[in-house]
Amino acid sequence: MSPVAPRALARRLKGLREEQWPDVGLTQAQLAQALGGLSISLISSWENADNPIRPPIKRLEAYATLFATRRSLEGGFGLLPLDNLTDEERDRRKGLLDELLWLREGNEPAPAKSEAADLWTFEDPEQWITIVCAPLPQEYRRHLSYADPESPDFVSLYTYADPDALIELFGHLRARNPESKVTFHTSEELTADDYTSHLVLLGGVDFNTATREVIERANLPVKQVARDAVGAHGGFRVTENGESKLIEPELDEEGHLLEDVAHFYRGVSPFNRKRTVTVCNGMYSRGTLGAVRALTDGRFLDRNTAYVRERFGYGKPFSIISRVPVVGGQGLTPDWTLEENRLHEWPEAAG
Repeated sequence: MSPVAPRALARRLKGLREEQWPDVGLTQAQLAQALGGLSISLISSWENADNPIRPPIKRLEAYATLFATRRSLEGGFGLLPLDNLTDEERDRRKGLLDELLWLREGNEPAPAKSEAADLWTFEDPEQWITIVCAPLPQEYRRHLSYADPESPDFVSLYTYADPDALIELFGHLRARNPESKVTFHTSEELTADDYTSHLVLLGGVDFNTATREVIERANLPVKQVARDAVGAHGGFRVTENGESKLIEPELDEEGHLLEDVAHFYRGVSPFNRKRTVTVCNGMYSRGTLGAVRALTDGRFLDRNTAYVRERFGYGKPFSIISRVPVVGGQGLTPDWTLEENRLHEWPEAAG
């Protein structure tokens, strides 16, 4: 047996406790109790990569059951009966148990599946992925010589709204899908073929007509209220428990943005059922960037992805509206694992 393999199992067991739900902060004592009143020293010996001890198979089965679902945390950390697990949770348990048993038998760690790692990784390498931005309105271009096609210094990117979100996402998509064709256009430049690719829409209904087209076709209890000419800041109107409410950004008396709101939606494309559509939107640009960075920022990507998988399942449509605090003029990445950051979710109940 390779000495690396038992160390890999020890590191994996420790990682499950510390990293599966980082917002919870599970201790060895809590894990020992959940596994049937074991000693803390026994848990420590299984997690000790310097001098690892292999747990019995039945204990690995318990690990897989515990960490297959966040519902293990409800009412105190503990095992759920197997017949209480959903089909998706059973699949997750089986995959985790297979991995742990593989490591227990002295094998090297298997590479992680891309689907479990990142919502921006698509399976078909031949597909097209199209990012759609709004064109920056003419009134905002007037004093930008770089946005004037007649200027020697013309830069086409200056004619795009939300360029910071575009740059963040374009690089991430190219890295995650190296064999795919990833392009970006304004909503005015879209062709018929672009509409039937994987669509990623940046920005809201104020400027991005493609976002408006998709949201109107999606069966979502979320509608964006555009900012109007008299100074209203708009917001997202949601229907929850039969009641309607407006989720608004927060500004101070001088008009400085204190907190934006971000909307992330992923669903089946209304233009091609074998492709997806994703909306990353905010009432202001920092909200749009926050919606993007929720699943590209390396410090939050894993936990936010795990939350989505646990809450909504694999490949199912979902929508999250979240806070984007603004500190020092910078929008912060939203942590979806914190309940106070999630202002609205759809579907309302886990699938």
